[in-house]
Amino acid sequence: METQTSWLFEDYLWPYQKANASECLAQMELGKHHSLMVGLTKPTSGTAYAHGMDIRMDMDDIYTNMGVCPQHDLLWETLTGKEHLFFYARLKNLKGAALVKAVNDSLKSVTLFHGGVGDKQVGKYSGGMKRRLSVAISLIGDPKVVYMDEPSTGLDPASRNNLWNIVKEAKRNRAIILTTHSMEEAEVLCDRLGIFVDGEFQCLGNPKELKARYGGAYIFTVTTPPEQESEIEQLVHRLSPSANKIYNLSGTQKFELPKQEVRIADVFHAVERAKSRLSIHAWGLVDTTLEDVFIKVAKGAPVFNDVA
Repeated sequence: METQTSWLFEDYLWPYQKANASECLAQMELGKHHSLMVGLTKPTSGTAYAHGMDIRMDMDDIYTNMGVCPQHDLLWETLTGKEHLFFYARLKNLKGAALVKAVNDSLKSVTLFHGGVGDKQVGKYSGGMKRRLSVAISLIGDPKVVYMDEPSTGLDPASRNNLWNIVKEAKRNRAIILTTHSMEEAEVLCDRLGIFVDGEFQCLGNPKELKARYGGAYIFTVTTPPEQESEIEQLVHRLSPSANKIYNLSGTQKFELPKQEVRIADVFHAVERAKSRLSIHAWGLVDTTLEDVFIKVAKGAPVFNDVA
């Protein structure tokens, strides 16, 4: 796949490809990085490039190919949704029939067109409607690179899923760099994940790659009376000698079972046999999640080791 552009931060080169979404997971805010990328802050050293253009010297040209959805909606309460889009579309040099079409298409894409919703003042919009408008603003003018900072923060599940569908559709034709603290959002939207801890870049890959690299284990959870905990632990180590207990509270235990040591069918059979002699109230077996990956990467970062 042809590389279109690259970002360099703190000695890291991050290439991304056109029509792919690359997403950053952050434990702490990446405000400084975003400020640099969108031209609000000038770098003290080094630089970043977008479509071969240098953010130190070519920001005026970069702006025409860039969209931004900030973490908090920056909207005028007395203007309508349509007026917002007309304003930002004109900044992207859209005029005449192309301008009107772009605004109407944008309102339709975020379900703010029908019923005259786009003609209502933004102050009367719900939180979900405002967030969708902010996303529409970031996409107006067909930018090739879009930065989205926690786009679904504070939304109810229905509004969040609606917004995710909009982002999934939008990423087909552009690169989207999205910052989120939600592991679910990361897995739903991203093609590639970059994990940052305390502003330091740690790793990059698609969700499956990262799970294989930092996971490689099933998570086995079982709840019994506390006095049967030792018997459960013995059962687990018969299944997987290298199993690692990661949680234990009031009879509920969690173990990491290396995938190379255990078969899922063997776990099911072992639990069914154990039920005849143990009071197993509940149990489950799941694959490594992105949250597990993030926690493991974060714990291995120097900032956490220094604190410890």
